[in-house]
Amino acid sequence: MADDIIHRITKETLEKLRAEFTELTTVGRTEIARVIEAARLLGDLSENGDYHAAKDAQGKMESRIRQIDQVLRNHEIVERDANVDVVQHATIVKVVYEGDAPDDFQEFFIGSIEEKPDGVLVASPSSPLGAALLGKHVGDWVEYEAPSGVLKVQITGLR
Repeated sequence: MADDIIHRITKETLEKLRAEFTELTTVGRTEIARVIEAARLLGDLSENGDYHAAKDAQGKMESRIRQIDQVLRNHEIVERDANVDVVQHATIVKVVYEGDAPDDFQEFFIGSIEEKPDGVLVASPSSPLGAALLGKHVGDWVEYEAPSGVLKVQITGLR
């Protein structure tokens, strides 16, 4: 069941989620209620695009509120030790796939989608790639099962 999932997040992410939750449940709900009421005043709801768009936005916002609430209720704080040269939670790992040129790399953030830095892909620690990378060092080769078969990557950097 989704409620049983423990989300491993950093303190920074926890604070960010708490702030977003507060914003959405106060200002967000108040604002969307105003927009819906204004759209209602425009008349026939069956053909009122503004009303339907506002209700759609409300549904998406409420879904996000539930998602954040679930993380806030079921989380475990993890801390990254910046002095360790091993892949751990909240590490950005630079990898090159077997057969690719060294400058044809990809970067993956090992952690929760909630913590994802901009411009970096996410590999959950429980995903095949994330699980294979955890505990490894720069220079290590790692194999993991992907939908297209077994893939092999070399870790070329950590940050």
